[in-house]
Amino acid sequence: MAIEGSAGGAREARIRLGMVGGGTGAFIGGVHRIAARLDDQFELVAGALSSSPEKALQSARDLGLDPSRSYGGFKEMAIREAKLKNGIEAVAIVTPNHVHYEAAKEFLKRGIHVICDKPLTSTLADARKLKKLADESDALFVLTHNYTGYPMVRQAREMVLNGDLGAIRIVQMEYPQDWLTEDIESSGQKQAAWRTDPSKTGAGGSTGDIGTHAYNLGCFVSGLELAELSADLDSFVPGRRVDDNAHVMMRFKERDGVRAKGLLWCSQVAPGHENGLKVRVYGTKGSLEWVQADPNYLWYTPFGEPKRLITRNGAGASAAAARVSRVPSGHPEGYLEGFANIYSEAARAIHARRKGVAVDSAVLYPTVDDGLKGMLFVDACVQSSKRNGAWVKV
Repeated sequence: MAIEGSAGGAREARIRLGMVGGGTGAFIGGVHRIAARLDDQFELVAGALSSSPEKALQSARDLGLDPSRSYGGFKEMAIREAKLKNGIEAVAIVTPNHVHYEAAKEFLKRGIHVICDKPLTSTLADARKLKKLADESDALFVLTHNYTGYPMVRQAREMVLNGDLGAIRIVQMEYPQDWLTEDIESSGQKQAAWRTDPSKTGAGGSTGDIGTHAYNLGCFVSGLELAELSADLDSFVPGRRVDDNAHVMMRFKERDGVRAKGLLWCSQVAPGHENGLKVRVYGTKGSLEWVQADPNYLWYTPFGEPKRLITRNGAGASAAAARVSRVPSGHPEGYLEGFANIYSEAARAIHARRKGVAVDSAVLYPTVDDGLKGMLFVDACVQSSKRNGAWVKV
């Protein structure tokens, strides 16, 4: 069946998609499935939806998948799907972090495109190996740092690139939550249990789970590259084995004659904050501020002038914002639509691969390189905190 892209793109056959993890009741699996289908670019046809074959099969039935394409493990799925005439073209990996590397490896080496949830892996060593595999594979690797898909984030990035802010001096990033304020992992709460288990999530807790999002967003908008950092990590909840709060100072590489400074706070023990992601960028000519809870608005303040509000599809909005917007101005777009933009950008790149042509230069999605940068960030935070906040080169 032919379909049409969200921004009036060429009609293409849906991309056959598989999924690893994300069975019935898994939050992020449902988000990925909605994101993949929102612009009608993908069709879920196979899955290894749980580490339990029985649960995987039940999840497949719940989703209406052919039971013969429900697999007990990702390796079995990769081997068989690669041999099928109408096997999957891409796979979404939505498991806990420690599974990402092994799962992605099996699909990449068989030429199947990978769309992987963040962070890239649970360890820096696995991240380095995965980058090497992705670089050597003919398949695409897409990392779902979904906040880069918001129209006003694209707008902010373009304004920085266009020089509207001048030389960048300061980047402030924060991502506070409150859901781990108490020791809910001990109660058996599934999400808390694996996200606070270093064997599954990695050495970083809040730094890996949400700090990587804030860091990625700050770098995406500002275009800066991190040089070194000083971190103070805490595990405030007694007995917790990974950090649940982090304060990080950053020094970026020189650009435009300026060595910008950054400040990042991430926390999962901050009562009153549900999902408080925001970024502020300050330059020699002005500043920008974007808040995830109010995503259709971007505040722009030229130096010495009144603060200005730029709205999605409103006056002052750019083509960069318009190409990832779906509904008329005044109608909100949010988390699911931003997530879907990453899938639709991936679809555009996969369609280009199908045809053997170069992808449009406007297409943007996070790659394995962004994932490795995230893991380098987490590793540097952990090492710095162990050394009482010593500056660590990244």
